Amino acid sequence: MLRVDALVLAMGAPGQNAGWIQFVPFALILAIFYFLILQPMKRRQKKIQEFQDALKVGDKIVTTSGIYGQITRVNDKSVQVQIADKVRIEVARQAVCGLQGQEPVVSDSQNM
Repeated sequence: MLRVDALVLAMGAPGQNAGWIQFVPFALILAIFYFLILQPMKRRQKKIQEFQDALKVGDKIVTTSGIYGQITRVNDKSVQVQIADKVRIEVARQAVCGLQGQEPVVSDSQNM
């Protein structure tokens, strides 16, 4: 007759091989989270950064607060926008959400 100890060793001790199997569902959830949420968010953030870096004098823009104007000066962190004759305001680059007449690059919910 076979001893019970030999049978247990042949099957593998309980808990030794099953440890990594418990992490498979967790790893799958992390992978799904990364590909469905984090990766598209990174792509969108890169697109927004490229748009804001490409702002130049003469662009007709819309700010996140709904102000329409034309860029008259560009700095590292801000732009000067002419909103009426002889009326210019300084706004942060991050406040520019798109060009006039085009779909906004930045939505209001992303700035919060």
